[in-house]
Amino acid sequence: MKMEKYRVRDIPRRKFLEMSLKGGLLVAATPTLLSQLVSCRSGLKPSSQLDMDKDTLAKVIAKALEKGGDFADVYLENRISRQIVMEESAFKSGLYGISQGAGVRVISGNKTGYAYTDEITEEKLMRAAEVASYVAANGSMTTPAGISVTTRPSYVTVREPLGEIADEKRIEIIRRADQAAKDYDKRIKMALIEYNDEVRSRVIANSEGIYLKDELPLLFFIVQTMSDDGKARHMSRERLSMHSGFEIFEAVTPETVARNAAREAIAMLDAEDAPAGIMDVVMQNGWGGVLVHEAVGHPLEADNIAKGIGAFTGKMGKKVAADCFTMVDDGTLPNFRGTINFDDEGTEVKRNVLIENGVLKGFMTDVLSARQLSMARTGNGRRESFRFIPIPRMTNTFIDTGKDNPADILASTKKGIYVQSLSGGSVNPVTGVFNFTCREAYLIENGKKTTPIKGATLIGSCMDVISNIDAVGNDLDFGPGICGKGQSAEVTAGMPTVRIRGINVGGSKS
Repeated sequence: MKMEKYRVRDIPRRKFLEMSLKGGLLVAATPTLLSQLVSCRSGLKPSSQLDMDKDTLAKVIAKALEKGGDFADVYLENRISRQIVMEESAFKSGLYGISQGAGVRVISGNKTGYAYTDEITEEKLMRAAEVASYVAANGSMTTPAGISVTTRPSYVTVREPLGEIADEKRIEIIRRADQAAKDYDKRIKMALIEYNDEVRSRVIANSEGIYLKDELPLLFFIVQTMSDDGKARHMSRERLSMHSGFEIFEAVTPETVARNAAREAIAMLDAEDAPAGIMDVVMQNGWGGVLVHEAVGHPLEADNIAKGIGAFTGKMGKKVAADCFTMVDDGTLPNFRGTINFDDEGTEVKRNVLIENGVLKGFMTDVLSARQLSMARTGNGRRESFRFIPIPRMTNTFIDTGKDNPADILASTKKGIYVQSLSGGSVNPVTGVFNFTCREAYLIENGKKTTPIKGATLIGSCMDVISNIDAVGNDLDFGPGICGKGQSAEVTAGMPTVRIRGINVGGSKS
């Protein structure tokens, strides 16, 4: 059986628009037409088609279950997206898009039927329901509950709605970042600034009687810089992303994002080839949490557990990691990139402790896997868009705060490498074997961070890594990313400073 590796990485260029605009309307502005993009009105509201009356949605659900089935739902979605790119101090492109559609799903036992449409009309939804219903042919009949408005707590607050922001303000933010990157050091030869935002409106109704509606803004801002001193070059990247309005740039200025990117680019000009072998690794707090996202998080998603495959199958309640290791997935962290008020099945999100003090406590479930495993739903059913069925996915996943002082962790490490930034990586969800590329790393010599190194990769298995963590700092921090598992999802990964004893490091030193 061929198994696709799951992967997570920094937010790549243009991926946001690819996610948002499949089947939608895309308007592109070349540099000469950028003024037309600026003149577009930003105050577009979600289509009234998302206000489809509850009686019609109830008819669609009844149609979906007319041949049988255990559960049915309808998902309506509207996205308004924008991207502006500056490269080498010149605006290269502006993209504006609208995407809208709906999907109808039927679950019958372990089978799922799904159909979607780009047109949100009663006729098209009834046809999608008919197609999805065939999965339950000759099944037992289920009577859907009456639909009524349902409420969920909100974890996303907005002070400056993205739809009310003039594009001149977006362009000013980009110019400020570009100038700050160039001013940092004369060896910064190029900056690429990418601004993206989106407003996603959702309506979810299902056979259990829920009717939910919300609007999720998402903003992310990427600065890449390239340094060149005549002997070496380094391309760096810094990202800022949250479910937020434009006020995000008051908390973290574009200059801060640009300077952080430029700092890495300059620091890595002196990098030497990385050594290889088994060595201790200290990982800086923040985006380094992508390691446990990949190596541990994916094997804890319940779809694989329900199939009886994966590193954690059959280990519930057992010791799987070091005593100092606690791992959490929490979709309620205010305004974080992976935060959702409810998942794409309508389940309320919550803080899910997956591993506590080394003991396996839970998995991340959606409706289907929760039924298969006779477990509670955890609010992790997520989808890339209306074109996809929901599957168990992470939200904000992190190693929880420990008790160690980060400075003491480094000082007590005689020799090894200090990983300050990872580019991303992949994992085989069956074996738990992973690999990661280190974008910024340093040698550790006698308890001190010394020479920058390039070409280092981390290779290992999830069980080995979490068993060999012997120090966890008290400095929990987070970083935003994009996760691939057949479909893409916005996530946050986090960790305090941690030390892993004896991990395999692949190096570039001959």
